[in-house]
Amino acid sequence: MAGNYTLLTIGSVLSGAAVFVFIRTIRNTLYSEDLEQGKEWRYDVNRINELRNHSLIYRVLYPVMLGFAAFNRRMFRDSLPSISREVQAAGHSRFWTAEEYLARQQIISLMIAPAYFYFCISVFEAPGAVMAFGLTGLTTFYLRRRLAAQAHHRLFQIKKKLPFLLDLLTLLMEAGATFIHALRDAVDEFRDQAVGVEFGRVLAEISMGKSRTTALESLRDRLSDDEITSIIGSIIQGEHLGTPLATVFRTQADVLRIKRTQRAETLANEAGVKMLLPGILVMASTVIVILGPFIIGFLFQEYMS
Repeated sequence: MAGNYTLLTIGSVLSGAAVFVFIRTIRNTLYSEDLEQGKEWRYDVNRINELRNHSLIYRVLYPVMLGFAAFNRRMFRDSLPSISREVQAAGHSRFWTAEEYLARQQIISLMIAPAYFYFCISVFEAPGAVMAFGLTGLTTFYLRRRLAAQAHHRLFQIKKKLPFLLDLLTLLMEAGATFIHALRDAVDEFRDQAVGVEFGRVLAEISMGKSRTTALESLRDRLSDDEITSIIGSIIQGEHLGTPLATVFRTQADVLRIKRTQRAETLANEAGVKMLLPGILVMASTVIVILGPFIIGFLFQEYMS
């Protein structure tokens, strides 16, 4: 009896220790502790710390992400600039580099891959492995296209609200406010929208010592859209030539509205052409549904006779 109690006690202690170690390991993995900063790598360390706080995948799988990022830097060198612009335009953390964000998408695909392999091999046996590989690649491609779609949608939202922000800047500056005060009030008014976030970054950069031209150029490079580039270029040109900014803002707001009207008219003109094929299919289906029974009855009667 004493021996059994001793074994039970030892087993309980070992089980408790195992549970304690397991919980502590999970806690240490999920807990984001800032790295020590060195003078040479202060910016890089701050960036890493921000990403560790922002992304669970980055925090838990940091060594794996470094490996994938190095691979992407060599294999997808030509695609990295466009990915970087899409990451910024989509509103993701500015601390992401293109190769790291691409590595994040690849890691997500690999995390889903075991489910693909289990399902495909269970259903299709050996050929299912090839299908699972294909589904993993398609998942990475989907995540890549999803990033592009997010960037496109956010740019659309920015261009949709930008005329109203420019109108507000015009009214405030014509009422006697300075550019900084007018921009601060406009950003506060649109703080819950993408255009307010982007111009909030412009305001923050100006507050940190950048010139208005440099801050606006950063906005232009960050969004990398033709219409926004044209508008920012006109504002910068007006700044250099001494044109009152209120006049420039009003003109650019009108230009944006004209472009939006033209874009709507173009889509309306294309709608008729795009609806032609579905209309033909609907008409053909209707004819088959109406005349089909008569044709079948006629053929069946001729066959029976």
